[in-house]
Amino acid sequence: MTGKIPFGEIVRYHRQRSGLTQKELSELAGVGMSSVFEIERGKITVRLQTLLKVLDVLNISLEFKSPLMNNFRTRRNTVNSV
Repeated sequence: MTGKIPFGEIVRYHRQRSGLTQKELSELAGVGMSSVFEIERGKITVRLQTLLKVLDVLNISLEFKSPLMNNFRTRRNTVNSV
């Protein structure tokens, strides 16, 4: 896992730099405190919707990278414009 930072560490870092406790973050995100704990501990079975709520509060965005993303965007824009 060279060069990669565990996702939970990123969430914990942002939460701490924001001056929030796990309880405060969970309340702001509208999720259970155990969900924040599980995300920070690296649990991989957290619901995507829960994760997105937590990331939104912390102003963290996700970016999907793939060699096919440009093709996907072009196709999607073409389909949506019809």
